[in-house]
Amino acid sequence: MPKEKKEPTILIIDDDSFLLDMYALKFSQKNFHVTTASGTLEALEKLRGGFVPEIMVVDLVMPAMDGFEFLEVVRGEKLVKDSLVIILSNLGEQEDIDRGLGLGAAGYIIKASATPSEVVEKVSEVLGKRDKK
Repeated sequence: MPKEKKEPTILIIDDDSFLLDMYALKFSQKNFHVTTASGTLEALEKLRGGFVPEIMVVDLVMPAMDGFEFLEVVRGEKLVKDSLVIILSNLGEQEDIDRGLGLGAAGYIIKASATPSEVVEKVSEVLGKRDKK
């Protein structure tokens, strides 16, 4: 019996509700099962509650706890060891990119230089590479 291809689960974390809704719509149109969090603290609550997405798209600039701190906590508590992390941020300095990748991100997308469709494409690409391994 062929294995049914299930929708990949994605957790999108961004404090900008307009962007959060727009990315949620774009990903759901591409057959992703979307869960959103309007900040890192809400995301941590979901992860600590047992939610394990295949992919997390994380903004870095957020109140309360920034994306870097969030990734450190997630890694320290081993909340999502098999999830792919993709950073989606306007922080485009090389040191920010290096720090994000150093915290285990599988990709880094600069918001200002990617359309929402390109973001979905890049995330799908990273997921496709992982699934081929």
